Amino acid sequence: MHPHQQAAVALSGVQKAIAADGLTLVVFDCYRPARAVSDMGEWTRQGGPPDPQWYPKVRRNDLIAKGYVGELSTHSRGSTVDVAIARADRKSAPKPACGAADADTLDFGTGFDCFDPASETAHHPLAGEATANRKRLVDAMRTGGFRNYAREWWHFTLENEPFAKQRFDFPVAAE
Repeated sequence: MHPHQQAAVALSGVQKAIAADGLTLVVFDCYRPARAVSDMGEWTRQGGPPDPQWYPKVRRNDLIAKGYVGELSTHSRGSTVDVAIARADRKSAPKPACGAADADTLDFGTGFDCFDPASETAHHPLAGEATANRKRLVDAMRTGGFRNYAREWWHFTLENEPFAKQRFDFPVAAE
């Protein structure tokens, strides 16, 4: 197996495991070229007020300092994914006030990419089933060989990633 395939194979194993419970993974983000990370860093430095959908309590130029955006993202190593869980029948959960609201995921208390303390994996209190759903996701991903980034319930990196010290910058393009 090529080292680049390790994360994909591990993620496939998580998908197979949760499918037995009528669930499916929703992948929001995976490999991100270093040039895209650099562009995101530049975007944060342009500043701006809080944004109620994406970063309701933080100014844009504080997103790196607060740990919501990385100057050197683990996504550029090819072993990090941003994921959630949905019901395989795609029965919708309530839409979150912060973050992405376009996926039919389970209730996680916030949407994906909500840069707010409420997105911390262990944040309490959370309404509804969000705590149980976060635990379900973390447990499934941990069993599959991934570790969670505590600031973001959706962010996971392969435990024994093959390129832990490297960043890749090859572009992503449709063939």
